[in-house]
Amino acid sequence: MTNHWIDLKNSDRVLIMGSNAAENHPISFKWVLRAKDRGAKVIHVDPRFTRTSTKADIYAPIRSGSDIGFLGGFIKYILEKKLYFKEYVVNNTNAAFIVKEGFGFKDGIFTGYNSETSSYDKSSWDFEYESEGVPRRDETLKHPRCVFQLLKKHYSRYTLDKVESVTGTSKEDLLKVYSTYAESGKPDQAGTIMYAMGWTQHTVGVQNIRTMCIIQLLLGNIGIAGGGVNALRGESNVQGSTDQCLLWHILPGYLGIPKASYDGLNGYIDTLNAKNIRGAKDPKSAAWWQNYPKYMSSFLKAMYPDVEPKESYEWMPKVDDGVNYSWLNLFERMDKGDFKGFFAWGQNPACGGANSNKTRLAMAELDWMVNVNIFDNETGSFWHGPGMDPKKVKTECFFLPCAVSIEKEGSITNSGRWMQWRYQGPDPWGNTRPDGEIIAELMEKVKKLYEKEDGAFKKPVLGLGTKLWKGEHGIFDPHSVAKLINGYFLKDVTIKGKKFRKGQLVPSFAFLQDDGSTSSGNWLYCQSYTEKGNMAARRDTTQTPEQAKIGLYPNWAWCWPVNRRIIYNRASVNPKGQPYAPQKAVIAWKDGKWIGDVPDGGWAPGSKYPFIMLPSGHGHIFGPGRADGPFPEYYEPMECPIDEHPFSKQLNNPTALQFKKEYKAVCDPRYPFICSTYRVTEHWQSGIMTRYTPWLLEAEPQMFCEMNPEMAKMKGIKNGDKVIVENTRGKLWAIAIVTPRLRPFKVMGKTVHMVGIPWHFGWVFPKDGGDAANLLTPSVGDPNTGIPETKAFMVNVRKA
Repeated sequence: MTNHWIDLKNSDRVLIMGSNAAENHPISFKWVLRAKDRGAKVIHVDPRFTRTSTKADIYAPIRSGSDIGFLGGFIKYILEKKLYFKEYVVNNTNAAFIVKEGFGFKDGIFTGYNSETSSYDKSSWDFEYESEGVPRRDETLKHPRCVFQLLKKHYSRYTLDKVESVTGTSKEDLLKVYSTYAESGKPDQAGTIMYAMGWTQHTVGVQNIRTMCIIQLLLGNIGIAGGGVNALRGESNVQGSTDQCLLWHILPGYLGIPKASYDGLNGYIDTLNAKNIRGAKDPKSAAWWQNYPKYMSSFLKAMYPDVEPKESYEWMPKVDDGVNYSWLNLFERMDKGDFKGFFAWGQNPACGGANSNKTRLAMAELDWMVNVNIFDNETGSFWHGPGMDPKKVKTECFFLPCAVSIEKEGSITNSGRWMQWRYQGPDPWGNTRPDGEIIAELMEKVKKLYEKEDGAFKKPVLGLGTKLWKGEHGIFDPHSVAKLINGYFLKDVTIKGKKFRKGQLVPSFAFLQDDGSTSSGNWLYCQSYTEKGNMAARRDTTQTPEQAKIGLYPNWAWCWPVNRRIIYNRASVNPKGQPYAPQKAVIAWKDGKWIGDVPDGGWAPGSKYPFIMLPSGHGHIFGPGRADGPFPEYYEPMECPIDEHPFSKQLNNPTALQFKKEYKAVCDPRYPFICSTYRVTEHWQSGIMTRYTPWLLEAEPQMFCEMNPEMAKMKGIKNGDKVIVENTRGKLWAIAIVTPRLRPFKVMGKTVHMVGIPWHFGWVFPKDGGDAANLLTPSVGDPNTGIPETKAFMVNVRKA
C-alpha cells in the first residue's frame, strides 16, 4: 500500500476493483465516504453488485478473471486521448527508456520463451545503455523502441469491441469508467485504486496489479495525496507478516533468500547487487539497494550476534535454483511423501488452501503434524474428516492451544504500513499460551537436545542469539523482540560525526553498517524502537498545518520506512520542489528544507529521481523483472468457459504455476459455470474464530451459493433450495441464494453464468454448516508469487 487508510479521503476518483471494500474492509470505506462527501466519484468494477456498488457513482459488472482486458483497454484509451500527465511520465517513469533491439512480442508470447521449461530468458527485456551504464532515453517519447511507443503498440489491440467481448462489460460502461477515472490525470487531481484478493488470486495476479500501476504512473497518481495503488489486506497484520518474512523467497525486509549456487556472502551480495542496481550508475539515481550489504550484515548479526557475518551466512537455509517452495508446491511435495513433519501454525490449510481434498490427502502422508490454533479445526482433525479412514492415516497429530490476539502483547502493521502496538488485555485462557512463548520454548528444547545428542549441523542451532528474545525475567518478551528487530550497535562507533555506544539502539537504517558493528532484524523497521522509546506505541494526534491538510498524523504509531506515510512522495512535486497539487501537498521545498511528510530522501529538489527503490530511480511502466512479461498481457484463467480470446492465440498464461497431470476444465460442458470465492462481513478467514461465535453463526449459518435468476430458472433451482456445487476436484452442498446481484455475461458471443461461494466454512463446526469452498479450487497459481487462482474456476451446480 503506497498510501494509508486516512489518505483515501484525499482522492478525487476512487476505483475499487478486485475488492468489496464496504463489506470486507469497512474502516477503509469510512474514508472513501469522506472523499465522496468532498465530491469524489466512486467507481466499482466487480462481478457482483455488492454493498460497495450501492455507494458507487458508477458500477460496471465484469466477468471474473478478465481484468487485464478491462485495464488494457483503459491504457489504450488514455494513450489515444492523450490524457496522461506528460511531465510526470517523462520525469518519473521509464517511458522514455529505449529497449534494446531483439525484444519482441508475437501471438501472446514475449521473446525468450522456452516451451520446455515454461519460462522466459529475460535477457532481451533490457534497455540500451550509455557507455557509463545509464539507460538511454528519448524524452520526446518518439523513438520506436522507447517504452512509451512499445506500450502504445502493445495495447493497440485492446479495442472497445474486443474488451467488451471478453469481459462482458458493455462499451457504455467501459467508456463511463475510463473517462471518469482518467480525469485524475490532471496535476491538481488524484485517483486511487483499492484492490484485494479479487485481483491477486489469479494466474495473472501480479500482472493485474502491474496493469493498474501502469495506469497510475501514466496519470501521475503515485506519490501523491489521494493517489497510490492500495492493497486491502485480509487481516490486520498481513503487511507486517510479509515484511517479517512470511514468504519463502525473502528474508525480513524483502532481502533475497540465499541460494545454494551463491559463493558465500560475497557471492550473495554480488548477485543481488547486479540484479538490483543494474543501470543505476546515473548520478541522479539513489540506487537504494546498494545498501544491501549493510542490511544483510545487520540481519545476520541480529540472528548470530557473536559470529562474523561471513560465517553465519553459511548457516542460513539455502534454496536450489529453479525450485519453487511456495504453498502449492509444498503440498505437492507433501503428497509425494517428501515431508516427515509439518507445523500448521495459526492457519487451516485443510480449508484455506486451494484443492483442499489434495491438501487433506497430502497430510495423510506425514509422520507427524503439529496444529497450533485457538480451536480445533479441519486441519488438526483432517484424519477423521469426510472421505478419510482413520485406520489408514499414519499421521500423528498434536494440538497446541495458543492465546488469542487480545491475550498477548506485540505489534501489528496494517495495510498502510503503520506499525501499531497492542497491549495485553486478559490473561490467556486456561493452559493456552502466546505464540512467541511457544516458539521460544520450542527453540530452547531443540537447543538442549542438540547439546545432549550432538545433532547434525549444530552450529546454526546452538549459535542462535536466543538471549536477545528474553526480557528481565528470562522469558519471551515482545519488547525485547521489537528492539532486536530495530537493531543495536554492537561496538562503540562514530558514524556521520555522531558517537554511539555498544548496546545502544540504532536510531534509523541510515546508521546500519556492513562490518558487523550493527544488528537489525529488519532494516525497514530500524527506527521503530529506539532510545526515544517504542515508536509503535505513540498515540499523539499532533500535526503541523501542512500535515493536517491531508491527515498525515505522523506522531500516531510509526510507519515504515522512517515514518514516511506516502512513499515515493518526491514524485508529487516538480523539479523545483513545488507541489503539483498545492491544496493537498504531501511535501514541499521551503526555506532550504522539505516540509510535510518525511521525503523519499532529503536531497534538494531535482538532484535525485523519486523512485529510489528502483535501480534507475524511475517507476516501471516496462517491468523486466516479472516471470510472465514486461508488459501485462491478457490470458484466460486456467479453467475458463471459452477456448479462445480476441487478443492472441495464447489462451492461458504460459508461465503459470501448475501440475500438468491435474485436469483443467476448458469449455467442458460438464462444468459450464464460472465460480468465484469471496468473504462475508460476518466471518473471518476459514472461520475458526467466527464459526464458534453464536451471533455471527446465526447471521451466516451455512455455506451458500449465489446465482442469477436466469441460471436458477434454467437449472430448476429456487431461492433456499439445497444445491450441489461440483467439479473434478470435489463437491459440496450449499443453500441457493437466487439474486440479481449476479448477472449473466455475454462472452465471445455466448451467454456465460457465474456463481459465488464464501470460503469461511468447514466440516468440524457447525456440523450442518457445510464444507470448504476450496474443495473446488484448482492447484494453479501465479508464476511470480504462487498464489492460487481461487477467483475464477469452473463448476456445475445442480439441485440436491
